[in-house]
Amino acid sequence: MSGRRGMSVRDLSPIIWRKSSRSNANGGQCVEVGRTGADSLVRVRDSKDPGPTLVFAWTEWDAFLDGVRRGRLDEPVGRL
Repeated sequence: MSGRRGMSVRDLSPIIWRKSSRSNANGGQCVEVGRTGADSLVRVRDSKDPGPTLVFAWTEWDAFLDGVRRGRLDEPVGRL
């Protein structure tokens, strides 16, 4: 979003975080996904360390979820 004189304006809308249904109360793998109502970005973070956040366009996130649902990510990746 641009403000006056072309300066960038940060979206200060609150992010609503949702914990993965696969997360548990035992301190295991806890992933949270968050969105605001003001943009089309999806944020992903570790609920145990909520500082760093990955940001994706909604279309990228939707494609990722579609791949998960179709089992396209079930195959092991080749060794590096």
